[in-house]
Order: sequence, then C-alpha cells, then structure tokens
Amino acid sequence: MQGKDRGRGSGSLVSRVGESLRQAILSGQYAAGDKLPSEHELTETHSVSRTVVREAVAALRSDGLVEVRQGAGIFVISPDPALSGRRVDKARVASDLEVLEIRTPVEIEAAGLAALRRSPAQEEAIFECHRKILHCIEADQSIREADLELHVAIAEATNNPLFKHFLESQGAAIIPQSRLVPETRTAEQTAYRKLIHREHEAIIVAISDRDDQAARNAMREHLVGSQARYRNLLKDLRSFTS
Repeated sequence: MQGKDRGRGSGSLVSRVGESLRQAILSGQYAAGDKLPSEHELTETHSVSRTVVREAVAALRSDGLVEVRQGAGIFVISPDPALSGRRVDKARVASDLEVLEIRTPVEIEAAGLAALRRSPAQEEAIFECHRKILHCIEADQSIREADLELHVAIAEATNNPLFKHFLESQGAAIIPQSRLVPETRTAEQTAYRKLIHREHEAIIVAISDRDDQAARNAMREHLVGSQARYRNLLKDLRSFTS
C-alpha cells in the first residue's frame, strides 16, 4: 500500500484526501451522524496508504467535522459554532504555503508565456473563467473550483502542456485560499473573494494586452501576496498555541 505514495509528497496527499472529504461533508454528501467510508475503502478510493488516510481524518477531527468511534468507524458531527475560525491545522497551513511557494515561479512564467502565445479562443476561455468567479462571488458560493479553472486556463494558454499538467497533478490542493477565512464569517469571506478577483483581473488584462512583463508582475503580486497571507496566518496560529 505504501507504494501508492511513492513519488508524491505525503503532505500533499494528506491535504488532497482531507480536502476531498471536507468538501463532501460541507456539500451535504455526508450529513451529521453519517458514517464515512471505512479506512480500507478510503485507501482504495484515493490510492493512498493508511497513514495518509489517518492523517487526513486527524485534520478533519481537529476541525470538528468528524469523530472516530472505537470499533464503529468515522462519523460526521455537527460543528461547534463557538470554535469555528479557530480550529485551523498548523501543519495543513504550512503545507498550503509550501504548495504556493512551488506554484509561484512556475505560474509567473506561465502568465508571461500566455501573454505572448495565447490564441483568441484561449483568451476568451480565460475571460470566461474570470466571469465564472464573479458569478460565484455574487451568488455567495465558493470560488475555489472556478479559481482553479482560471489558473489552468492560463497554463493552457502557454501552449506548453507541462504547465497545465503541473497544476492538474496537484488537484484541488493547488488552490488553498478558501481556508483563510471561515465560511461562517460571510462579510470577510466576500471581501476576500473580491480581493482575489481583483488580483486575477490584473493578470488577465495583461495577458489580453499581450504584455508579458505586466502579466508576470501581476501573477507575482497575486501569489506572493497569497504567501504573505498564509505566513501571517501561520504566525497567528503559533502565537495562539504558544
């Protein structure tokens, strides 16, 4: 089973499995009181080791989403509103920061190449993804999926398939921003999403103008800004638990 993890960082796998389960719970696929698939089933479904599954479940437990009942399994529980916004796993935040650090040089170059190489159809696809993000914001919905689609569309516009492959190989973990502000804090969540939307707009306008340097600068500002936000969150978490 451990061979399934070979060649892929365990931290990335834990984030991926944990996020998949988290989204299934938050979307209502599993309601409070429901039993999650067994550990064996989860290892088979996600092609990971038992260790990865256990760490992912531990992260869900720290978020107050599940509880493990000895001899019975893993069950979804109702979150405690008093603890929302404070149960953030430091290891997961650190892992998200590591992903952002890897993304930054790759996507800065991707933005520049997209500005130089994008076709009219690829430009329209980028703008369509941007419009989709705005629609999600206006509908008070998560922008995570649309955010990923935009970054993949920019990577595809480089006309170098390795850029797109890099992003897709990371899965949903490539866009960790939705964890920075709890969903229960609606006004802050909306403001944060609008900030991301403005940063994206600077990138796509530069790509549309075929200004490769401006596109690189805008992508750098977007991703370095995201890193700074995660470092501040990690610092706050360390202060809170010290």
